[in-house]
Amino acid sequence: MGMPLEGKIIKATGGFYYVRCADAREFQCRARGVFRKDNRSPLVGDMVQIQQNEDGSGTVAEILPRKNAFVRPPLANLDHMVVVLSVTDPAPNLFVVDKFIALLEKQDINPIIAVTKADLAATGDLAGLYTKAGYPVYVLSCETGEGVAALTDALAGTVSAFSGNSGVGKSSLLNAIDPRFAIQVGDTSKKLGRGRHTTRHVELYQLQNGGLVADTPGFSSIDLAEMGGIDKLELADCFREFAPYMGACRFRDCTHTCEKGCAVLAAVESGKIDPRRHGSYAQLYDEVKDIKPWESKN
Repeated sequence: MGMPLEGKIIKATGGFYYVRCADAREFQCRARGVFRKDNRSPLVGDMVQIQQNEDGSGTVAEILPRKNAFVRPPLANLDHMVVVLSVTDPAPNLFVVDKFIALLEKQDINPIIAVTKADLAATGDLAGLYTKAGYPVYVLSCETGEGVAALTDALAGTVSAFSGNSGVGKSSLLNAIDPRFAIQVGDTSKKLGRGRHTTRHVELYQLQNGGLVADTPGFSSIDLAEMGGIDKLELADCFREFAPYMGACRFRDCTHTCEKGCAVLAAVESGKIDPRRHGSYAQLYDEVKDIKPWESKN
């Protein structure tokens, strides 16, 4: 056995992990049994140390520290999540979208908002809602090609995933970004069928600009509870447009839902924060307010 090598897991299927090293070599690896004993699993996106075997295969010997991780789909170290919303057909459920964005914020994953079907309806209101909240927004049409190059450029050299409910045009968008990538994803989906077990095969696909992209299920399929619950005390930090007003409320334990002297509510009143985003916050606060801190941890 030689010196340990370092690389990134780019694919996991059937108990095998495919690790790509900096010199572009790839190794098919099994994981050491100790991970199972410790109830840990290597994930696609993990940086790992591998031991090379004499037959050219490898063994995952060490999982290096992660900056974030999903349980379902099993992915680690994402830089961006492209949240795909269609402006119409179907119209987005803003509360579900905002809840998902809040969970991404907690995980330290940068949300990128992709508003699709720009050729079918006006996108200004939806795009403006998230631009005002402080997110990068790309307005796209797979029919005309509008916005596709700009979004593709934003993914260069990063690890990202796409998520969106069925019908929003996620597959068409992936196809527009890189036809080779989308064809592979489509073939994988066909082989595996839809449903609970589609996340057994997870793969990062390489774009021509060096970006790595994973396809993921829709928001409704992502197990939000498994991403780690949000404690009521940290919820406001998951709405980035609240940041300038935090600490300026009259009461230190302000919930930003109904109190007199709340700086966040004043910002909603004056139009600095969109009332739809604050409405999602208030609804989410209502969901988590009775959860005890130890119940919200994984």
